[in-house]
Amino acid sequence: MKVEKLDEGGIAVLHPKGSIIGNKETDDLRSELEKMGKEGNTKAVINLAKVTYINSTGLGVLIAGYNDYKQRKGQIKLCNVAESIENVFVITKLTSVFDIYKTEKEAVSSFAS
Repeated sequence: MKVEKLDEGGIAVLHPKGSIIGNKETDDLRSELEKMGKEGNTKAVINLAKVTYINSTGLGVLIAGYNDYKQRKGQIKLCNVAESIENVFVITKLTSVFDIYKTEKEAVSSFAS
């Protein structure tokens, strides 16, 4: 399964599904982030609404993407994070790294400010 990608006025919006635990979904997300980086994208939103679980491997993919974007003066923002997954971000203190929004619309709109 590929990660669904939409374009919202120059902002790439990714919709991964399932568990991000080092399986095919994780590989698809990693590949899409790398591809977008090579294409020069600097604004991305990852909508986690359909993600049911994330482990350290999945967090590593998100952090690698974040670091790549940061080096290129870009930003990755997250949205629609389930409470159980948000708890992982709180415990690992990644809430201080990633901007997390309740909705995709809020995340996309935040690039305008």
